[in-house]
Amino acid sequence: MPESSRIAKQDHLRADARRNLQRILSAARAVFAEHGIDAPMATVARRAGVGVATLYRRFPTRDDLVRAAFAHQMDTCAQTLAEALADPDPWQGFQRLVETVCELQREERGFPAAFLAAFPDSTQAHADVRERIERELVTLIRRAQAAGTLRADFHPSDLAVGLLAHCSLVTALPGDSAASRRLVAYLLQSFRADAAHEPLPTPSTLSLRDLPLAAGDTRGHRPSGS
Repeated sequence: MPESSRIAKQDHLRADARRNLQRILSAARAVFAEHGIDAPMATVARRAGVGVATLYRRFPTRDDLVRAAFAHQMDTCAQTLAEALADPDPWQGFQRLVETVCELQREERGFPAAFLAAFPDSTQAHADVRERIERELVTLIRRAQAAGTLRADFHPSDLAVGLLAHCSLVTALPGDSAASRRLVAYLLQSFRADAAHEPLPTPSTLSLRDLPLAAGDTRGHRPSGS
């Protein structure tokens, strides 16, 4: 085979492999949104139009597939949190973080479950990442409170409750972006210090690790003390 033909064939194979990869990742996001991240891998393969063996060659485990399917969203969350911590205006950083995470929930309905599943406590490394994120969130909250912009009685669990409420909304009304944005605006306005006219009830014991994997999912952890 002439060298030029061999190179052209290799390029074609690489392009075909890239197309297969994109089909798999797109199919995974769609299947996870419809059926949750526990959906059979075979369902993802069928949706992508590839064999199950091909899927497993690329992604030996479900965790590998989940992480790859939502890699962009995970990176966006990490970057937004870092930017929020670096912002000299802690309220602006906090607001942008909430809006970004809710926008990702709205755009990819499988993302909330993927976000939680990406940092399980099954290994020390994963537990360390989750704990670091939770510490950074608490740091951001404390800074905004110290600046007098976030209400003093805001509790970290309030963020988990708000994200769960928004997740339920976008699950029930996936095409209603106006409802999503309005709920986020309501939440952010209620979080502001100048909205704290009446004391709030006792905070929930809910945390990010306690959230069910999807709206209505009863398999998630129960909040401590419940």
